[in-house]
Amino acid sequence: MNTAADGHEPARDRPETLPLDGPTPDGRRPVGLPLEGRHALVTGAARGIGAEIARSLVAAGAKVSLLGRRHEPLALLAEQLGAAAHPVVADVIDGAQVASALAAAKERFGPLAILVNNAGQAESAPFHRTGLDLWNRMIAVNLTGTFLCSQAALPQLLECRWGRIVNIASTAGQRGYAYVSAYTAAKHGVIGLTRALALEVARKSITVNAVCPGYTDTDILRESIANVVAKTGRSSEEARAGFAAGNPQGRIVQPAEVASAVMWLCSQGASAINGQAISVSGGEVT
Repeated sequence: MNTAADGHEPARDRPETLPLDGPTPDGRRPVGLPLEGRHALVTGAARGIGAEIARSLVAAGAKVSLLGRRHEPLALLAEQLGAAAHPVVADVIDGAQVASALAAAKERFGPLAILVNNAGQAESAPFHRTGLDLWNRMIAVNLTGTFLCSQAALPQLLECRWGRIVNIASTAGQRGYAYVSAYTAAKHGVIGLTRALALEVARKSITVNAVCPGYTDTDILRESIANVVAKTGRSSEEARAGFAAGNPQGRIVQPAEVASAVMWLCSQGASAINGQAISVSGGEVT
């Protein structure tokens, strides 16, 4: 007869089938907050959308590893979030650094159940002036980084027997924009990778989805506005209004709105959502 000596409940007290939301690493069903007992890792977590996602995950009960290239801003955010958050430093385009960071994250909070690939970068140039260096940078951080982190995290998700991978893509990956051909190609690649991996893990209680924000109130947008001002002489208010005009709602998306979509995809209610690219853009992509 099975007993509690192995750290689990007696067999008669456990459900015959796993709950829809899957077991936590110790084999018990999550209780309390919706993500209690889960370990999540967010790349590009120090600011903007990544920081907002990290805050939302902690609020939902998850333990969150904050990954980025610089320790100081990650440590500052971790201090704000408390004991449920911990910084790990890595450049997502370096496979060895990624592997080391994920091992350190597991040592701290146990195996990952949730990976949010948020790290990204955008640079603009007319196509005929897009050099190979710019092209390679955009592919590396936006697409290769997503590949490396997903590949390194997947064994931990399989260990949990439940998982969520959410890739932060862009509406540029759903439709395309002029003057950002390298970025657009990279984000199309992220959506393709999302769909392919989703099919591979569909029977393993793991879902893989992409969230595609339109123009969002982040440092990337502010840098784009500054670039428009420098090149056209328009005011920052005029440049910002030009970006907002691309959204049928006539506004800029807020990081918290992107985080809300991520949180839904991490929830029990989204268990059947797999291989999808969810546009958060006020109807720009339909």
